[in-house]
Amino acid sequence: MNEGWLALTQQALRLLFSLDPDVWAIISVSFAVSFAALAITLLPSIALGFLLAFSRFPGRWVVTNLIQTLQSIPTVVIGLLVYLLLTRMGPLGDLKWLFTQSGMILGQMLICAPVLIALSQAAFTSVDRRAWETSRTLGAPWYRAVWTVCRELKVPLLLAVVAAFSRILTEVGCSMMVGGNIAGVTRNIPTAIALETSKGDFAQAIALGLVLLVLALVLNFALGTLRGKAEPRSH
Repeated sequence: MNEGWLALTQQALRLLFSLDPDVWAIISVSFAVSFAALAITLLPSIALGFLLAFSRFPGRWVVTNLIQTLQSIPTVVIGLLVYLLLTRMGPLGDLKWLFTQSGMILGQMLICAPVLIALSQAAFTSVDRRAWETSRTLGAPWYRAVWTVCRELKVPLLLAVVAAFSRILTEVGCSMMVGGNIAGVTRNIPTAIALETSKGDFAQAIALGLVLLVLALVLNFALGTLRGKAEPRSH
């Protein structure tokens, strides 16, 4: 049995390092869709997190609780919602985004945004408000004052970005329902792993799993380095 798993691992590494077109097409789709979803939602989500942390307005409590609720909704439920929106009889059916990367991006945006908003709000809530107040008192434009606060929270905000990216990169339910798992078009890493495992093709599933594992290690190492640099050094 051990020799069997060793052979599968070797085969998986061979698929990766030989630049197998099927494997790398799946990786390309996965990263392209997830990066696009993250890029579109990043600034609006952080801006809303800042607004919720620093502003007081009617309905703020409702918005905050709604965002926290959206974080806990299973991705397959979000996939169902997006499917109903994009189906031919749905309100967005004219876009013809069902079973396309655009539809997958829309679904992942709905998954990504609540995570970014909630974590950025928590980060902004923890910061010393004097950084914002001082910048505004000295006459800095609001966007420079926001940038000053964001620089103070570089590590927590990066953690929020990584958490949101990890959630959408590894989700299966929404991508399967909205994308349809079409080879070369909408098949991403999680849906491919699920498919290949069900078929008994463990080598490709292991190869794709290794990509996610290496990515997680790289991101955690990078964030650990940033966190270490941000912490005050004891003398």
